Amino acid sequence: MKFLGAFSLVVLASLTGHAQSNTTPWRITQPTWTENHERQFGEFVTRIGEAVEKRQCWKVDTCLQSTANPYFGSDPAGLKYYADCADLPYYLRAYFSWKNGLPFSIASEVKPNIGPQDDPTKKVDARYSTMGNYITKRYDVITKNGVFKNTHVNAFDVLNNIVPGLTFSGSFRMQGNEDAELFTDFYPVKINREAIRPGTVIYDPNGHVAIIYKVADDGRIFYIDAHPDNSLTMGMYTPKFVRSNPAQGAGFKNFRPLALVDAKVDSSGSYAGGKIVAAMNYQLPNYGLEQFYGTEPDSSGWSKGKFSIRGQQVPYYDYVRMSLMQGEVHIDPLKDMAQLTDDICVSLKDRVEAVEAARTSGVYLKAHPERLPVNIYGAEGEWENFATPSRDARLKVAFADLLVSTKANIERYKKRDPAIKYNGGNLAADLFAVYAQKAQACQFTYTTTNGLTVKMNLEAARQRLFNMSFDPYHCIEHRWGARLEQELAACTDDENKRAWYEAEKWLRYQSERRYDARMDYSLDQLTGPLPGAGVAAPADVDIVGYLKSQR
Repeated sequence: MKFLGAFSLVVLASLTGHAQSNTTPWRITQPTWTENHERQFGEFVTRIGEAVEKRQCWKVDTCLQSTANPYFGSDPAGLKYYADCADLPYYLRAYFSWKNGLPFSIASEVKPNIGPQDDPTKKVDARYSTMGNYITKRYDVITKNGVFKNTHVNAFDVLNNIVPGLTFSGSFRMQGNEDAELFTDFYPVKINREAIRPGTVIYDPNGHVAIIYKVADDGRIFYIDAHPDNSLTMGMYTPKFVRSNPAQGAGFKNFRPLALVDAKVDSSGSYAGGKIVAAMNYQLPNYGLEQFYGTEPDSSGWSKGKFSIRGQQVPYYDYVRMSLMQGEVHIDPLKDMAQLTDDICVSLKDRVEAVEAARTSGVYLKAHPERLPVNIYGAEGEWENFATPSRDARLKVAFADLLVSTKANIERYKKRDPAIKYNGGNLAADLFAVYAQKAQACQFTYTTTNGLTVKMNLEAARQRLFNMSFDPYHCIEHRWGARLEQELAACTDDENKRAWYEAEKWLRYQSERRYDARMDYSLDQLTGPLPGAGVAAPADVDIVGYLKSQR
């Protein structure tokens, strides 16, 4: 994720009259966001998401320049169509607002709250602040009144410069401030189908952002997310999106509806002047805090709150899904297995593209730096562009969740939980059959250092999961956890890089993304797990062994 400061000069230039190659006025013709606009925005996001799901397009630019975008035919030349993960919700919102003549406003500066645990002598990174952030400035799209001619905001400037320049993951790291002037762009929502819908944003406090495009009848939530190379991927909401303290604003949030007030209609039929105001929390029927505190809050701490649905206490992620189900609450363990493995398969295939980008860049041929970044999950430069520690951590969480959820479904079935719907004679055997079929069907390839093709499937990836290197300076074979001499033969890593690969195993074992821990260690220092950096042993992901033991 990018730093806000790195983009300040670009935005400042655009706000103070920087010359633009294209000028397209942003005309506000509908001064108030309505529920109908919110529904239409969700439909717009759904069209993009479904195109990504069907692999009809897989980049922000190709998707927005395709039939998936109902507005593309009216776009003048010159738009960059670029967004990374933090930009994507803002970019889609700004684009939709422009096309529909709606108000748009964005936090232009955020600062971290300083907590008692923070060192006052060190700068707190707003992307990973312990106590979240607050807004100090805003940028509003407003047409200025002139004596002879009104001055419109340049839509190209907003989409090409301002949105990508001002937004970063720290823009989402706040619970929902009601300040009339410096309101948050988002508000936390209730856990129901009216609140969580296409267009709802999911914020992972480990530094990732996604936007929902579909909520299935069985309560599963599907999202799209963007990456620094402008690619778009899709996935399913699972524990890979972690919970955190309420100040960090993790979880589900919707854009705060806006209205332009005290404006006047000019001769063109658009509104000029006035100011943008936002709906306050008490005015929002979908505003809610149960995702933080539970349906049964506990005064001893937010994380102690319990979640109950229809008289049954359930884990948070089950609560979300069951709350979004259409009709009778039910869980089909076989369908769960199929969906979770499909989601992992998508992540593996996306990883292929990420590692391939490192291969084609040639970064793996460079000498290994003397130290790791200060934090491997939030670096810059080549590490940010080509390393995969966060992506790999989410993959490890997904495999671990597959095992955990499978165990839970089997135990609930044994206890005759009425929510579990299964009519077969051997649940473990049937689950194993589904997994085996899905794992075999999930096939992908990677290109070796010497240009050969290696075929893999999901089960092969599971077996070498904690051997797959996130380090962009390692050979491609180590990036994919190769163990066989025949597969490793093409690896060009020298003795030093191989030593780094071995030393980094403690970090590979870790699935928790820690942004508060120092990680800029040298090779000599990586002799084992260090505070916040590395664990002694990997999590259990042996779904095959477990299911065989239960048959």
